[in-house]
Amino acid sequence: MDLSDLRIFVAVVREGGVTRAAERLHRVQSNVTTRIRQLEEDLGVALFIREGKRLHLAPQGQVLFGYANRLLALADEARDALQDAEPRGTFRLGAMESTAAVRLPGLLSQYHRRHPEVVLELRTGNPQVLASAILAGDIDAALVAEPIVDAPFEKAPAFVEELAIIAAVNHPPIGKSGIKLPRTIIVFEHGCPHRKRLEDWYAKRNEMPERMIELASYHAMLGCVVAGMGVALIPKSVLTTFPDRKLLSVHPLGRTENRAWTALIWRKGAGSANVQALREILQGPRHASAKQMRTAGAA
Repeated sequence: MDLSDLRIFVAVVREGGVTRAAERLHRVQSNVTTRIRQLEEDLGVALFIREGKRLHLAPQGQVLFGYANRLLALADEARDALQDAEPRGTFRLGAMESTAAVRLPGLLSQYHRRHPEVVLELRTGNPQVLASAILAGDIDAALVAEPIVDAPFEKAPAFVEELAIIAAVNHPPIGKSGIKLPRTIIVFEHGCPHRKRLEDWYAKRNEMPERMIELASYHAMLGCVVAGMGVALIPKSVLTTFPDRKLLSVHPLGRTENRAWTALIWRKGAGSANVQALREILQGPRHASAKQMRTAGAA
């Protein structure tokens, strides 16, 4: 049983016979008759009660008629969806923890207002995890920090984050010449680009932290920083969501070290209408950081 057989069957029922169905379908009558008999043989039931040249829908045919109309309507809907450039269906988006906490609420709210028919799903993780999820087909796109392997992905600029080392209030200046760096750093798991950047920052100064505390959220990290357990490298934008901001001190990095570029990535050749809709929002006037990324990339 295939869709073409069902279309012929439905046409015969609606037109009241083979002759008019053949005319409507632009087929010869013998072809329509043969296809109906093949459909009956395939299903193992008689779909019509035959009285000479007249056909009456059998009970089994009545059942199939209902299913056939639903199947054909669904097939037409699927075809329209594939050919339609409008966003629709489920959009599975990945993001880093900091991006999800600070950038996504406004971004996804704007997306939902523009495309209320799209169902948004969110998954958080580090860039390595999210990139693997895209290649596995588990998510459609992700917002991740550079650097990003170019070969399997396409990408578009999203945000520019300013990074800083965060310590407890009244902590001595960090990074000043002659002052020993903090012994403990508070980080995400391996694969987090900010963790690597902080480790590289220490190595560049010929030092290494004596202890690393791994945590799974920025608010937990900042809570530990407030308690004096160590320091953390985070996007400064995250501080806007932390209620005890006054209990922290911010220690800037150098001009060549304090920028982190976030991009929207998706698998090459898999840029759907849902992904394109998010790109358009990111490129809009409310997201100047994406324009800064394009300018920086061209410099």
